[in-house]
Amino acid sequence: MKLGTKMFAIASAAALGLGLTACGAGDDSASGGEGGATRIGVSVYDMSSFITAGKEGMDQYAKDNNIELIWNSANLDVSTQASQVDSFLNQGVDAIIVVPVQADSLGPQVTAAKEKGIPLVPVNAALNSPDVAGNVQPDDVAAGEQEMQMMADALGGRGNIVVLQGPLGQSGELQRTEGINNVLAKYPDIKVLAMDTANWKRDEAVNKMKNWISGFGDQINGVVAENDDMGLGALQALKESGRTVPIVGIDGIEDGLNAVKSGEFIGTSLQNGTVELSAGLAVANALAKGEDVNKEPVYIMPAITQDNVDVAIEHVVTKRAEFLAGLSELTKKNLETGDIAYEGIPGQTAP
Repeated sequence: MKLGTKMFAIASAAALGLGLTACGAGDDSASGGEGGATRIGVSVYDMSSFITAGKEGMDQYAKDNNIELIWNSANLDVSTQASQVDSFLNQGVDAIIVVPVQADSLGPQVTAAKEKGIPLVPVNAALNSPDVAGNVQPDDVAAGEQEMQMMADALGGRGNIVVLQGPLGQSGELQRTEGINNVLAKYPDIKVLAMDTANWKRDEAVNKMKNWISGFGDQINGVVAENDDMGLGALQALKESGRTVPIVGIDGIEDGLNAVKSGEFIGTSLQNGTVELSAGLAVANALAKGEDVNKEPVYIMPAITQDNVDVAIEHVVTKRAEFLAGLSELTKKNLETGDIAYEGIPGQTAP
């Protein structure tokens, strides 16, 4: 999604980068199942800010629950991701998690996993296959509706916007765009000047926004970005042009939350990768062990504004160590209640 640069301090990001270097496609250095550990292969679409946060959450959950992870990034390439999943199947892992590059991909791999009895679980971005063993997804339609409603309110129901989309064809992009369009249908006086992908990437969004500023100038009254990174890229381009317009994003990464706090974003929707990917790992682990578990929990993103951003920042940044220490217990409770997004953010209803 999904579902975008980094949430962590520079030192943390550097350490993570070193860890990733050792886990290329097909690397089985993390495998072995020592001490009866569950071996789970993970292939993600790319190392976006959201995924970077999610990896830290998965690593914490794995450490607390005797799980060994084999981690791969597909770098937004469908064939690379297919090869990575093939490698997991050949290694005979206990379960596979994919954050797919595209929804219409990995069909042969899903079929092979089912035949081998290896649970394959898409997390954060969906696969169009009835044969997946589980499905841990955000409600991206609702997130798109939520951010577009924030923008409609900020504009008083009238004005011109540009929309930055995720990778075309990925479920997060498709569903967030659907949600945006659902709300736009209620506001005929809001016009879309341009809608195009920046692939969840901040640098691509900078260039895209510069082109739109050149083409539309003062006609642009607002920016709807399908993730925070792209919204931050748009913010940079607008600052360089000396312009200020409302911007809204999705994901609640560190820089996005800080933009909400400063007023540079009107809001975001918190998709805490740490929480969501931990839940995905918990589901895959339970399926691998043959345990009863909700196979299709849905992550409902809370709206983040200046009213509740401080608590979100604590969980994502300033009190992150404490939050990670309690993540496994939080994940287990959330799977029991069915509210896998719950983390006590003001505005969330306690399950």
